[in-house]
Amino acid sequence: MLLEIVTPEATLFSGEVDSVAVPGVNGEFQMLNNHAPIVSILKDGYVKISGNIQLEEEVEAKFEKKGNATWLAINSGTIEMKDNKVILLAD
Repeated sequence: MLLEIVTPEATLFSGEVDSVAVPGVNGEFQMLNNHAPIVSILKDGYVKISGNIQLEEEVEAKFEKKGNATWLAINSGTIEMKDNKVILLAD
C-alpha cells in the first residue's frame, strides 16, 4: 500500500509499505494491504511503519529504526485510508 506522511512543514515520506500502526483516539490500530476505508483522529504517540522504506536524508532524523520497523513520534493528526492509499496528516 502507498503511505504519505505530511506535516505542516513538509512531506516526510511517500512510498510503499507493508503495514502502518497508529495511535488512534480510541486505541492503537493497524492497517494492512487492502484495508477497508477508514478516517480517524490520532493522538500523541508513535506511528509504526513496517516494510523496507527509504527515507530522504533531510527527514531521516525525525524517524527511528528498530529492527524491521520505522517509528515516527507525533503529537496529533488525522489518517485516511482509501483505495489502498494511506494519507497521514501529522503534527
